[in-house]
Amino acid sequence: MEFGLSRGGPPFRSPRTGCYAGGYDRGRCLMSLSVLPKVLVYTDGASRGNPGPAAVGIVICDAYEKGLSEHRETIGRATNNEAEYRAVIRGLELASRYTRQQVECYMDSQLVYSQLIGSYKRKEPRMAKLADAVFRTAERFAKVSFHHLSRNHRKIRRADELANIALNERYGRE
Repeated sequence: MEFGLSRGGPPFRSPRTGCYAGGYDRGRCLMSLSVLPKVLVYTDGASRGNPGPAAVGIVICDAYEKGLSEHRETIGRATNNEAEYRAVIRGLELASRYTRQQVECYMDSQLVYSQLIGSYKRKEPRMAKLADAVFRTAERFAKVSFHHLSRNHRKIRRADELANIALNERYGRE
């Protein structure tokens, strides 16, 4: 699912350094915030118990799949589906550090994906509230799309690892 209008073209990216318009200095890219044309966000939520202690894991990449950042945090007590939604919301919040243009959100939750694209109804009030929060957060960008991936995809696996690391750090191993 996509929404929003395309605004402007992509910023310049140097083929020599791989840096965006922010420039290059002494071997480092000087990337200003919100300059990338497109950001890819891979998310996963985890819950130990349903509901139980929960966490989110997020991997953010540029359009060329180069990692920009990874994030993990515990979110208190939640169901797995709530954690999946909260991961998407947090991923969009973090993506706003890198772009205001296009964001592609990838997740392994069939339920959350299907509710976000409108093929499943949001009957549960908590899920509807979380989906609304996703759409409110997505308004920061010119274009947002949602995609479902297998849990075996390497970036989704990494997001899952991050969520579990956060849980282990806070609550100990399973």
